[in-house]
Amino acid sequence: MKEKVYNSTLNFDWKLLRIISQIDRFDASWSSIEKREEPILKYLKSVATIQSVGSSTRIEGSKMSDREVEVLLNNMDISNLEDRDSQEVAGYSNVLDLIYDSSENIKISPSNIKNLHNQLLKFSIKDQWHRGDYKQHTNAVEANFPDGRSQIIFKTEEPGYPTEDAMRSLIAWYFEETEVHPLIITACFVYDFLSIHPFQDGNGRLSRLLTSLLLLKYGYNWIEYISFEHEIEKNKKSYYRSLRNCQSNRPNEDVTEWIEFFLNSLINLQGKLERKLERLGVETELSPKEKIVFRFIEANPGVKIGEISKKIGIPNTTMKRIIRTLMDHDLIKKYGKGAGTNYGVK
Repeated sequence: MKEKVYNSTLNFDWKLLRIISQIDRFDASWSSIEKREEPILKYLKSVATIQSVGSSTRIEGSKMSDREVEVLLNNMDISNLEDRDSQEVAGYSNVLDLIYDSSENIKISPSNIKNLHNQLLKFSIKDQWHRGDYKQHTNAVEANFPDGRSQIIFKTEEPGYPTEDAMRSLIAWYFEETEVHPLIITACFVYDFLSIHPFQDGNGRLSRLLTSLLLLKYGYNWIEYISFEHEIEKNKKSYYRSLRNCQSNRPNEDVTEWIEFFLNSLINLQGKLERKLERLGVETELSPKEKIVFRFIEANPGVKIGEISKKIGIPNTTMKRIIRTLMDHDLIKKYGKGAGTNYGVK
């Protein structure tokens, strides 16, 4: 059944209804989970924050690993952020913290979205000229080829009044829409934001921050404890393909492919969050050394036994016993054979 949703169409069928129902069933049980797992959730939030910052900036070209992000955030000196990667990480972390702390008080408005953009690029000297303001130049989305050629995939909104009007219209729809499910509204808002591309740079990063903000405003509070950005990074090709397949048919395009990708990403996140909660429950039974090894493997997927021993100073024989224990608890998985054997969190 074709439905009109804002400026697009959506094929709303039983499959889509089933996906939404599955997400909302988990959400309905979240308040009891939150009370029961409060000590564990504090740790999960810190891990998710680092993953979100690292993944969202890497999607846009940053080279910093999650471990490097963690070190930077724990020892951040804002007066000494010289390279662009560090500046982007600091800015993203700044806005994510703001959203987590004040989502209820951040009204969706042109001025607040501009302020979030300003905070996102706060530490970037290169972006001083445009941060916090809508774009001044055309920024069509292009595909770049190895031989230097580029091809326009789709034209974004023109700068000036067209962009301002498009953003006002999108925000007005957000407040006026009363019949469409909040998850569909969120997915469509983010889609149109990316299609308008209202800022000169930082649109992708801000779109992912707005995703978390909108989900929190609609009461999907579990999003704080699992990284939406990490899910997008892992499925980057599908993310861009679903966007581009829809955007290439603007205006009045069918956005079903994007909506399905967006909602399936949320289902994947809920499954991962459930598994993490189960795993951390098991983790409470581990010895201090076993916990250290597990956390190290979690932060360094693909690591070998010898590397772990060297880094944290545990003899190889003891390490092999710990690895067996972690595998028996179904916390880690073995990859490869022989000299190539390495380990990662399940």
